[in-house]
Amino acid sequence: MNFPKGQIQVQLIDRGIKQSAVLEAMEKISREDFLPDAMKPFAYEDKALPIGEDQTISQPYIVAYMTEQLDVQPHHKVLEIGTGCGYQTAVLSRLAHKIFSVEIIEKLHRQAQKNLNDLNIKNVELRLGSGTEGWSEKGPFDRIMVTCARKDIPQSLLQQLAVGGKLIAPIGEPVQRLTVWTKKNEDSFDQEVLIPVKFVKFVD
Repeated sequence: MNFPKGQIQVQLIDRGIKQSAVLEAMEKISREDFLPDAMKPFAYEDKALPIGEDQTISQPYIVAYMTEQLDVQPHHKVLEIGTGCGYQTAVLSRLAHKIFSVEIIEKLHRQAQKNLNDLNIKNVELRLGSGTEGWSEKGPFDRIMVTCARKDIPQSLLQQLAVGGKLIAPIGEPVQRLTVWTKKNEDSFDQEVLIPVKFVKFVD
């Protein structure tokens, strides 16, 4: 089942999500395909839901908002830190050329791989490992999305961003705000602080 159009309107469009590619990706990727059976009846509620291992699948609005803020283009190579169940990964896969996603919790890594395989999504590579390290051998990346909260962003991730690239992450403890870094050159970044959010903590 695709994301109901009425919910797309209420949860996303009415709240300011404008990019047609993001809205189409959100509609086409079925959130319930990434949820445990007990959570499937709540798939299209506008909230985060548990997926096991003390982790959550993000609220649909936040998935769409972060994706739109990154301005992902069809030629982009994207690094995601925190695969989780693979839902955000799948949304990104419809927008970018290639997604590389890192998850530190083995059970979730394996579940995400199954979820993405079941949907025949081919332009994603998953890695079991520390998000702090990123995936340098696959970089540099045009876009980086971090889906777990830290006090600050690891320099190792900023170093893997291509010049002109963007990184988005929830930053702060206990209060978090989505923050975007844009790499101006090899030594400097522009930084923009966006909306307040609540994400699970970054696991090292």
